[in-house]
Amino acid sequence: MPGMQTPSRSALADARRIKDWPLEERPRERLARGGPGQLSDAELLAVMLGRGTRGASALDLARDLLLRFGGVRGVLNAPHHLLAGIHGIGPGKAALLVAARECSLRLMQEKLLPGRLLASPADSQDYLMARLRDLPHEVFGCIFLDNRHRVLGFDELFRGTIDNTTVYPREVVRQALHRNAAAVILAHNHPSGVPEPSDADRLITRRIRDALDLVDVRLLDHVVVGDGACVSLAGRGLL
Repeated sequence: MPGMQTPSRSALADARRIKDWPLEERPRERLARGGPGQLSDAELLAVMLGRGTRGASALDLARDLLLRFGGVRGVLNAPHHLLAGIHGIGPGKAALLVAARECSLRLMQEKLLPGRLLASPADSQDYLMARLRDLPHEVFGCIFLDNRHRVLGFDELFRGTIDNTTVYPREVVRQALHRNAAAVILAHNHPSGVPEPSDADRLITRRIRDALDLVDVRLLDHVVVGDGACVSLAGRGLL
């Protein structure tokens, strides 16, 4: 109408309800129109949350979650009970966030479905980052491959500090034979976030390599996963 001014974004934000915003500013409509890439982290979370609570929009709740947990990664790794206890989230929204994390992990797992060809080191490293990066404890596992480098499976073999007393080469050999594997990629994470291989990492790699050689199974790599990065011992020339 003549003489009326379009409300500012800040004024609309004060109204709290996203449904009161202009269509071109609503996260869900922006996603449908232009794709998810144009949305901020808070807007993506707001779409997942669906609706807010009295006095706070879904976007307000999303921003609060990002602040509490230090970003999207922290939100999606937060346990259900912790999320459910936050005002405005509750068990239902918490379940959606936990499910989103699991969906992202399963998407990465599809790269290592049995029968898939590992065409490059990046194929395995992307999966290992998703699987091991955020664990609070050390996990040692193996990707088992056939003679054409097709995936036979990934097995978690050990938990705890990775050293000579907790990782047993004979168990890696036993599982490789059980899988009828022709090649193996070792992997473990450093909860400290620093992926630099330790002396113990290098030593156990050599021991496992030598044990696998006795049964004609090749050790292709040992990947150490940190916070946002991983190190390939093969790439370092340490095999």
